[in-house]
Amino acid sequence: MKKIQLSVLALCVAVLFQGCDNKGSGTANGAPKKQLRLAFVGNSSSDFWSLVQVGCEQGARYLGDVDLNFRVPANLTAEAQQELLSALVADGVDGIAMSPIDAENQTDFLNQIATNTLLVCADSDAEKSQRTCYIGTDNLAAGTQAAELLKAALPQGGKIIVFVGYPNAQNTKDRIQGLQTGLVGSNIQIIDTLADGHKTVTALENVQAALTKHPDVAGLVGLYGYHGPAMLAAVRSAGKAGQVKIVCFDEYSDTLAGIAAGDIYGSVVQKPIKLGYETILRMEKYLRGDKTQLAGGKILISSRTVTKDDVAAFQAKLNTYIHQKAPPE
Repeated sequence: MKKIQLSVLALCVAVLFQGCDNKGSGTANGAPKKQLRLAFVGNSSSDFWSLVQVGCEQGARYLGDVDLNFRVPANLTAEAQQELLSALVADGVDGIAMSPIDAENQTDFLNQIATNTLLVCADSDAEKSQRTCYIGTDNLAAGTQAAELLKAALPQGGKIIVFVGYPNAQNTKDRIQGLQTGLVGSNIQIIDTLADGHKTVTALENVQAALTKHPDVAGLVGLYGYHGPAMLAAVRSAGKAGQVKIVCFDEYSDTLAGIAAGDIYGSVVQKPIKLGYETILRMEKYLRGDKTQLAGGKILISSRTVTKDDVAAFQAKLNTYIHQKAPPE
C-alpha cells in the first residue's frame, strides 16, 4: 500500500512539473518558444483605441510569449501611418495589425508590407490589398443598427446630417452604406455628410455650423466615437438638447453620460477590448502554425446598441472588462 502511495505521489509530482513546463513558453521538446514581436497600429488617439490597447495587452499577457508594440501615428494622415509601418518592418516585427486611414490609396503600400511580415487589418479593412485577414466590426450591420436607432428616435421622420472622420476609410463607407440601407422606406432624409479628418475641434465646428445652416434639422449621426461628445456639446450650446436627436458610435464616457441624461438617444457600441484580444491571440496562433486562425479572410465581431434603458448596466459591464484578466466576451 505504501508503494502505491509513493507511486501516485511521484506521478503527481511529474504531472505538476510537466504542467509547469507547458504553461511556460516552452515547446514539446523542452526548447523555449521564440518571443513573437507583434505590433498593432491604430489610426488615432482616442477612447476607442485605448480600449483596443487594453485588449491587446490582455492577450499578450495571457499568451506570455508576445512582445507587444501598440502604436498610433503622431500625425493623423495615411503618410504618417505608413512611415510607422515601414519602421516596424525594418525593425523586424513578426506581424502587424493595423487600421488603414485611406485603404483605397494605401493598397500598393500595404501589399509591400504584406510581403515582409504578417499583415492583418483590424477595425477597418483594405479588401483590395494582400492582407491576410480582417478582424473587426461588421460595419454594414453597425450602420444598419444606427438606422434603427434613428427610426426609433424620429418615428415621424425628418432631416438628418451625418458626420464622419476619414471619408475614404472602409469602415466609414460600410457604415454609411448600412445606414442608407436601414433608412430605406422611412421618412428620414440625409441632407448632408461632413468629414473632419479625425480632428475633434473640426468635428465640433462642423456640428455647430450644421445647426446654424439647417435650423430645421431633426437628427445628427456621428459615425466615429468622438462625434458623440462633439454633437452633445453643440446641441447643448445651441439650446437644442433633446430636441435634435443624436445617434452616435462607441462608448466614450461623455457619450454614456449624455445617454443617461437623455440628450443622446443611443449609440452603436463595438467591442474594442475583444477586438484587441482576438487579434493578438489569432496572430500568435497563426504564426505558430495554426493557419485556421485567420482563415476565410474576415472575422467579424458583433456590435450592439445602448440607450437610456440599459446604459447603466452597460457601463458596469464595461468596467468589468477593463479590469479583468480573463478573456473578454
